[in-house]
Amino acid sequence: MCRWMAYLGDPISVGLVMFREGANTIVHQSLDASQGAEPVNGDGFGLGWFSPYTGKPSRYRSTEPAWNDENLREIAGTLESGAFIAHVRAAIGSPVQQSNCHPFRHGGTLFVHNGFVRDFHRIKRDVVLRIDPELYPYIVGSTDSEHLFYLALTFGLADDPQAALERAVGFVEALAARAGIDDPVQMTIGALTQDALVAARYATRSVPRTLYHSNDIPTLQRLYPHFRDLQQLPGDAHAIMSEPLGALPGAWSEVPISTAAHVTRAGLTLRPFSPRHD
Repeated sequence: MCRWMAYLGDPISVGLVMFREGANTIVHQSLDASQGAEPVNGDGFGLGWFSPYTGKPSRYRSTEPAWNDENLREIAGTLESGAFIAHVRAAIGSPVQQSNCHPFRHGGTLFVHNGFVRDFHRIKRDVVLRIDPELYPYIVGSTDSEHLFYLALTFGLADDPQAALERAVGFVEALAARAGIDDPVQMTIGALTQDALVAARYATRSVPRTLYHSNDIPTLQRLYPHFRDLQQLPGDAHAIMSEPLGALPGAWSEVPISTAAHVTRAGLTLRPFSPRHD
């Protein structure tokens, strides 16, 4: 049911993070995820990044499995960015087509989702009617994830990401309750701009999918002075991943359930995530 990762910090090689040999990279997780609902996430992928020159987000998406796409390796190998996000997909109902591949993009925001809105087809019409009519024409796919993104944009994602996501999830839960849908929301989500990342881990009743954040890089560099890959990372580097990139003790911490991680170039903070049913 999908895996994703995001990075924010000084620019680094995207390929170093996505293809490093011997590491649990996002490309490795597309073929052999150890903590996902299923090990294989081969129904397409997407990479989104912000150019350090223009500040605008670009994407490369494909219905190919990430492990089998030579163009992805070529692009990532020559690309440097200080803000990027990647997603590998395991479809659970919507078609395998490029428009359904994450990340979704609007303006200066990239968005990914791991999880589902249960029985989305039963509440889709009401979700669509609540989305800002000026935003609706930008929806080109059929996933619950893309509709959740545009619902959050309607609620002010660009101005206050966590509040908008809490309102969007609360609205979906209220619709589901009226439709008799139990445990409707299962998610880890990420919303990335050039200078900030908000990620949340939440489920209405069940245990949500896994999500981890990297810990303070300067501290780890002092603890492991001979770990070359670690020494090469910028001091302000932060990553959020569905599964840890490696097994280095102290490098990763699990994002608690019902929690949002806020990442800026100044650091990372954790805040409670509580859907708003208004």
